[in-house]
Amino acid sequence: MGFMARKRRIRIGICTVFSPDFYAEPIAATNFSFLSGASHPHDMVEAAIAQGLSGIGIADRNSVAGVVRAWSALKEAREEGRGQDFKLITGARLVFADGTPDIIAYPTDRAAWGRLVRLLSIGNLRAEKGECILHFADILEWCAGMAIILLPGTVIASRAKQSRLIGAVTGLLRRCASRNDGLTRLWIGVSMPRGGRDKRHLAALKSLSAETGIPLI
Repeated sequence: MGFMARKRRIRIGICTVFSPDFYAEPIAATNFSFLSGASHPHDMVEAAIAQGLSGIGIADRNSVAGVVRAWSALKEAREEGRGQDFKLITGARLVFADGTPDIIAYPTDRAAWGRLVRLLSIGNLRAEKGECILHFADILEWCAGMAIILLPGTVIASRAKQSRLIGAVTGLLRRCASRNDGLTRLWIGVSMPRGGRDKRHLAALKSLSAETGIPLI
């Protein structure tokens, strides 16, 4: 999954990029996502700059623990004259206990950051140390001011899962429409594992995008 653009602008939260040769990875996990990410946030930002990426989005599983380290790495790079145009966006990958598809939440301002931290704190208080229990109602309550990417997974295997995904999307839309300070923007994330079901998966997501009016990313 990545951003690729030709002669057009794309905005996600506080990040606007517009280059014909632009590529940015919008969703990356660090070693603060146990068993999912391996690289330290500092190393990840350094590597992205060294490889010429235009930007990177860091979102760890129910955590913002690596955010400060990522921004520190970018600050150090810029002080050394590197990564001046590099775009870094940070947030969290919200993993739910009720079957809701994972959601990437990127706050777009200070108030939204406060809401995201509050949301994660609520989930942490429900669980034993090291765990976080979130429900779909939580993101509906605290989503204002966030850029949201809904992740349906690698394959939509059944109509029941697709219906649940549509329900999540439309629920977010209704919540957004009912608040003056609602979502900054909403996408459906597409990840292609390069397997035998890729065409079916992409067709299902295109159909979902057309039905809901939510763009793919």
